Amino acid sequence: MSKETIAKAGKVVEQNSTKDGKYTGGISVLSLIDLEGYPTASVLSPVKCDGINWMTFSTNSNANSVNRIAKCNRASVCFATVEYCINLVGEVEVITSPEVKAEMWYDGCAHYYTGADDPNYCVLKFTTKRYKILFTQDGVEVEGTL
Repeated sequence: MSKETIAKAGKVVEQNSTKDGKYTGGISVLSLIDLEGYPTASVLSPVKCDGINWMTFSTNSNANSVNRIAKCNRASVCFATVEYCINLVGEVEVITSPEVKAEMWYDGCAHYYTGADDPNYCVLKFTTKRYKILFTQDGVEVEGTL
């Protein structure tokens, strides 16, 4: 049952990610530890993902989140509606590689950056270490590690 639930959660994450350069309306909450040691949360949309294994987010290299990650790379991502709650815990890294930035670029980024080579544009990559997944209609709740 766990494998099926993880696969179903992966599909939810993929459905809430930017598809073919188009924003799908899906959101998630990325939680980080701030510079004073307190948890903080930001609403972001994943750009790309591999199920629940990893996901990327576009952000500004001057964003507070980048400073927080430099101090503590532990993070949590949550996707939730009345039908499900997918809570992922893991680590996040800041990626400034031109190749990765170009790969993660989509049309919506043009509202904030001049292009994939804009120095203010970077990518956050979250990698899941453990999960807790609830599908309310199925009455299924699983948790574990990847």
